[in-house]
Amino acid sequence: MSPAEAMGGGVGGGEVAGGEGGSAATETRPGAGKALVIIPTYNERENLPKLLPLVLAQDPRIEILIIDDNSPDGTGPLADDMARVEPRVHVLHRAGKLGLGTAYIAGFRWGIERGYEWLQEMDADFSHDPSHLPQFLDAIQEYDVVIGSRYLEGRVTVVNWPIKRLLLSYYANVYARLVTGLPVGDATAGYKCYRREVLEAIPLDRVESQGYAFQIEMKFRAWRRGFRLGEIPIVFVDRTLGESKMSKHIVREAVLKVWKLRWLDLRRRL
Repeated sequence: MSPAEAMGGGVGGGEVAGGEGGSAATETRPGAGKALVIIPTYNERENLPKLLPLVLAQDPRIEILIIDDNSPDGTGPLADDMARVEPRVHVLHRAGKLGLGTAYIAGFRWGIERGYEWLQEMDADFSHDPSHLPQFLDAIQEYDVVIGSRYLEGRVTVVNWPIKRLLLSYYANVYARLVTGLPVGDATAGYKCYRREVLEAIPLDRVESQGYAFQIEMKFRAWRRGFRLGEIPIVFVDRTLGESKMSKHIVREAVLKVWKLRWLDLRRRL
């Protein structure tokens, strides 16, 4: 049985970023009452067939948007195959490796146009356990942004990270909170859920960050607009398949970006 056959029946398909994208704005709002889990991919062919069925099994309201950056390993065509047989899976293709932040922005816009109630960020490498998704959907009824936290109430819930990587992440959070004042335990967390209204209120064309900085920036912009941030505990497990996308550039960007965010806030230009 192929990965696509394992997904079940139905009809789906992919789109190309920048195209018309079909009937995006319909009066019936195809995403009404649903959650869209946005999963950027680059060389994630090994993980996708295992991950997608687990995500969809968590709640019947969940749909998935794969955003593939023209992965050399064929992740994009595989995603298209899976979407053709599962109507809750959608695919957006981009011309090349354009970065995590821009992938999520593209996904937010895609979901907003179709009226999804809740939009969820999620990694494709199993570091974000799909079993936490029902907790997000419960908590988003109370909060405007729900963060899956690795550092909540003094606990560290990270598995398989080298001590150097763990310390870098932990103290990056301390640094980001000190500079920005963000009232959360995990400012750099990438597993989180937004109400659609939050993303509609943020000027997405002004968001420039990638990586850690993108995660900090989106939380900061939401918080400074008065939206309620909540956290739920998650267990973060380092990837076992594929390669990490972490780089020195991502770390350097986060170090500098928090000061720019603080300056923009003081100038009321967020």
